[in-house]
Parts: sequence; structure tokens; C-alpha cells
Amino acid sequence: MSFINYSSREINCKIVYYGPGLCGKTTNLQYIYNKTNPEAKGKMISLATETERTLFFDFLPLSLGEIRGFKTRFHLYTVPGQVFYDASRKLILKGVDGVVFVADSQIERMEANIESLDNLRTNLAEQGYDLDKIPYVMQFNKRDLPNASPLAELQEALNPTNVQSFEAVATKGNGVFDTLKSVAKLVLTELKRGG
Repeated sequence: MSFINYSSREINCKIVYYGPGLCGKTTNLQYIYNKTNPEAKGKMISLATETERTLFFDFLPLSLGEIRGFKTRFHLYTVPGQVFYDASRKLILKGVDGVVFVADSQIERMEANIESLDNLRTNLAEQGYDLDKIPYVMQFNKRDLPNASPLAELQEALNPTNVQSFEAVATKGNGVFDTLKSVAKLVLTELKRGG
């Protein structure tokens, strides 16, 4: 849940990028970080293990205005992709305000996408959240690859509830900010509703 800092008059919101290993979660965050005004962001912190890493940083988008006199600071997190790191994933989802599921568009990654999405739903449920009730968007990444699944197949397999979805090529920045703006808007709508 969002955390209110009364001294700095900020509402802190947590957005988690979730998805299978090597789908582009880190690339999304690095692109956003590199394109964000230096005065508006904190340090990017990377917690690395031998095979996976978790990244996070916070930023204050200056264009989003205020809610009841408070600015909104977003904290962006990635989760480790491998199922082996399930405990880390659960921890990172604690207090989440919004989720971006990053799907790897490659045909041979479909099973990994489905497994990761099921894992997201399970881990959220264990914390009392329902994926169908929290701010949530989907990103179909790696759309530029020759072995990318057709969009209709990805939608059918991964997005049956038809949440907002975006095609992306995170390495080039395509779709990265559209995805972020969409989930941020959903989080703000939820905050204004008093959720």
C-alpha cells in the first residue's frame, strides 16, 4: 500500500515489474532511469546474486501534479525472473500498488510467461491481493525479434481479462514510457478513490 511521508508531503507508491527471466524487466527500468531528470530521481540500487538481480529506484514525476497537496513518488522494482528466487519475489511484492507484467514475445518463451504469470497471481494472493483488482498492465516485449509470437496469440494466452497492454522493444525504448504512464495513471486513480 502507498506510504505517506508527511514531512516531505509525498505519497510513495510501489510499482513492480514482474515476468520470466531475461524478458526485459531490467532493460525497462534502466531505460526509464536513464531518461528521467536527474533532479527527480534517487539512486538506482542493484541487488545482485550470481545469476539474477533485483533493481529499484524511485522518482518524482514532475508532470503528474498533486493529490490533496501531496506529490507522488514512484518506486520501481524488478523481481528476479527465475522461480528459484520465489522468496525474493514475494518480498518485493509486499506493499505493491501497481504491477507491470513484462512478457517475452518469443514463441519459445510462452510457457515461461504463463508460469510467471501464474506465479504472480499466486504470490499476490498470498499477500491478500487480487491481480484482477489492483492496478495492472501488460507489456509484450521483444516485438522486434523474428521469432515473436503474433500479438493475438499473446493476448489470448496471457491477457484473458484484457487489461491495458503495450507492444515494446525495451532495448530501444519503444513502449517503455507508455507502459509506465499507463500503470502510474491506474495507481493514481486508485489513490484518488482512496483505495
